[in-house]
Amino acid sequence: MRLRALPQSLVYATLALTESLSLNALYSFSASSLSAFSLPEAQQLFVSVAICSTEAASPTFFVTNTTSVAESTSSSDVFQIPLQSGFGYWTGTAPQGAFLTVQNIGQTSFQVAVSNGSLVHELLPSLPLLGDTTNTQALIYSYPFSPVDSSPSIYPNYTLPPANLSAPSPPSEPPAFSLFIAPTSSDLTSGPQTACAIQSASASVSVLTNDFWLRGNEGWRSQWLIGGLTPSTNYTAYVVQDQVKLSGPIYFSTKSPSFSCPLVHSLPYCPSTSYAVPLPFPQSPATFYDSSTLPQNISDPLLQYMTNFTAMLLTFPCGRDLYSPLQTCESCQEAYRNWLCSVSFPRCAEPPSSSSSPSSPTPALTAPQSGPNARNPNLPNVSYSYQTVLPCLEVCNAADRACPNVLGIKCPNPRFNAASSYGVGYIDSSAQGVFGGGSTGTAQDRWGNVWCNPS
Repeated sequence: MRLRALPQSLVYATLALTESLSLNALYSFSASSLSAFSLPEAQQLFVSVAICSTEAASPTFFVTNTTSVAESTSSSDVFQIPLQSGFGYWTGTAPQGAFLTVQNIGQTSFQVAVSNGSLVHELLPSLPLLGDTTNTQALIYSYPFSPVDSSPSIYPNYTLPPANLSAPSPPSEPPAFSLFIAPTSSDLTSGPQTACAIQSASASVSVLTNDFWLRGNEGWRSQWLIGGLTPSTNYTAYVVQDQVKLSGPIYFSTKSPSFSCPLVHSLPYCPSTSYAVPLPFPQSPATFYDSSTLPQNISDPLLQYMTNFTAMLLTFPCGRDLYSPLQTCESCQEAYRNWLCSVSFPRCAEPPSSSSSPSSPTPALTAPQSGPNARNPNLPNVSYSYQTVLPCLEVCNAADRACPNVLGIKCPNPRFNAASSYGVGYIDSSAQGVFGGGSTGTAQDRWGNVWCNPS
């Protein structure tokens, strides 16, 4: 927002007290009625501000790109930095430096950052990802930050990844991610939506594990397993990158106190599996299953299925004969792996609460069951009753489209019997062969709804 002149009161304040700010540095300030800062020279200057806390009106920020702030009363360009949800920025030329003046009302605290490369503060468009919850735990991921580049194999030495994948080493210098959670009733979203505000307003949580995980071709994510949550409670979650960039919010609910399915995650052979599965509770002190605690009588059959499929797939002259202009044997194997994992590990779920919107589609839930699992007989019996959310039909269709016809992969028709074993009509239309147009357009959303299992 360009102004004709800087307010006279700020001119006097700036002449009386000016602090120099350096490039590529972060500054924090609080409880000052008037502040003024000289900005360094730059052909392209980026100034970002973030409100960290406020008890009354937000401060007003002005940028004057001139060598003398006194000139701002007549001839210089003066810009007011508009704030949206506590965040604002200005970018422009400052070949001879500039001034930032702040009219700070009340006890507001704020941050200022100046750069000549890009904005320091940022509200990121990519959201965190909810894996799943139990009654006291939640599995949450950051947005993908580093894709893995792999060179395709070449005929006649065409090879495919083994059944039990071995992930490459995580990036040597990943971003610094932090997870912040608070009950939604705390109204965390009503204050400034900036990294510093969320960090100061969030509740402390019990982090059981925090590491990096490669979820298939999505890329590396930071992964948190959180414990000590309250059953049947709505939560709001944010991820902060490098203390200044904010991702979120997303929302989720913990399950009821009687929910008994434990979380399963961090399986190299099923990298996208990250949800509650109908299994006996793991042996103490473990409270979840990963590759080190999942019984071999569950993992070995799955690995054998994957090995046999890969051997059958390689009977096709992969890399020499093209069966599709879009798909390869590698994308076929990946799609089949995703399907195999989604049907081998049923995803436990609960019916939507009575407070859910009546217009929201109903998830594809099975009837309550106990004892042997009909979809995967290798899973042991459990002593509790549970429901599962069905795999999305699109998971099967993806394998059908990605693989050579000679493999004979067939998926049920959505017009007839598909709904008995898959979630139908959520992502794609329930009409055969129609892409898109489903009732939700997605398998899950940022509000914690899961209509069918996408992985």
